[in-house]
Amino acid sequence: MEKTTELLRETGAMLEGHFLLSSGRHSDRYFQCAKLLQYPEKAQAVFEDVVIKIKEDIKNGKLKIDFVAGPAMGGIIAAWEIARQLSLPAIFTERDENGVMSVRRGFEVKNGQNVLIAEDVVTTGKSSLECAAALEKSGAVISSLACIVDRRSEEASDILWPFYPSVRLTAGNWDVSECALCKKGIPAVKPGSRKI
Repeated sequence: MEKTTELLRETGAMLEGHFLLSSGRHSDRYFQCAKLLQYPEKAQAVFEDVVIKIKEDIKNGKLKIDFVAGPAMGGIIAAWEIARQLSLPAIFTERDENGVMSVRRGFEVKNGQNVLIAEDVVTTGKSSLECAAALEKSGAVISSLACIVDRRSEEASDILWPFYPSVRLTAGNWDVSECALCKKGIPAVKPGSRKI
């Protein structure tokens, strides 16, 4: 976990300020993991311990994975890197013309295949749930979730599947009506890719 925090700092992937998150919530920290994932050796390093835990659970019969999937945008490289380390295929889900997360680009999901969803950051789990819905609609069974940063608030709901974060870091996570930074008149910036 310390290694991941160091890599986030070293690559400038951990930002401080006033941010509008993809979930619609506000925060004083933003994790721009693309800045870390642009370096293949750092992407490998950030997921090494995660993959060790996943392999142990596979070996012990606690987990089955046939492929790895990530929601576009943030989960694409995360899914690819975890899949590479597990010697499995990787796909991604993306929004269709109506904004609904879907399996596209000719990716084939066979009925009953077990999938690990990979993310860069988990805040509310919304992207993971949308990715899961698209995969389940295609016949997959969600077996687990992995990410670089688990930044969920203390009162966040539990993750539905076995969860493998590389690091858990605290960050402000407020509804806009409760945001102290908004009350101070500090403008929020939206560095993420999802349109709300």
